[in-house]
Amino acid sequence: SYSGRSEIVNTARALARQCQRGNLTIAEITEDLFSQSLSTGGLPDPDLLIRTGGESRLSNFLLWQLSYAEIYITETRWPDFRRAQLIQALIDFQKRQRRFGLTTEQLQGVGG
Repeated sequence: SYSGRSEIVNTARALARQCQRGNLTIAEITEDLFSQSLSTGGLPDPDLLIRTGGESRLSNFLLWQLSYAEIYITETRWPDFRRAQLIQALIDFQKRQRRFGLTTEQLQGVGG
């Protein structure tokens, strides 16, 4: 079964093997290369994670890929999650200011 931690460890091991074989140097390992080497390599990172059932944890899911995702938590359990709840999550997402790891002060400095 899928595990975000295992995905990260397996990717690190694969890159380490490439280094051992001389196909890659440590200096060539970047965040982008690491991302591309994950099982989701080539796919965009999620913008929004909808967490059902009121749980406020990631549950070992896409740990690397969700680093800048917005998280929407709803008390509605997954079997009862319908179109109305999805629309509410999307409306909430539209109102958010995406920060991508920056603070409010940093964002204000970027905008002028």
